[in-house]
Amino acid sequence: MNLLDLSIGESAKVKKIHASSELKRRLISFGVIKGAEVELLATAPAKSTVEIRVGKMKIALRKEEAKTIEVEKNE
Repeated sequence: MNLLDLSIGESAKVKKIHASSELKRRLISFGVIKGAEVELLATAPAKSTVEIRVGKMKIALRKEEAKTIEVEKNE
């Protein structure tokens, strides 16, 4: 599953990032790394953008970027 599969308020752990090296470097600089805890905070009406929390940082990602982040839901 990827970030877009989460519901608002759900948390998950990052399993893998399937992105180009440039985007991957950018995500890593924001703290989106394997094992990191992410929470979906909000989505745009058409899910064209999503807002996530990683640690204390809030990040807005495009739909295409969010799809590249494979996550595992917390139980």
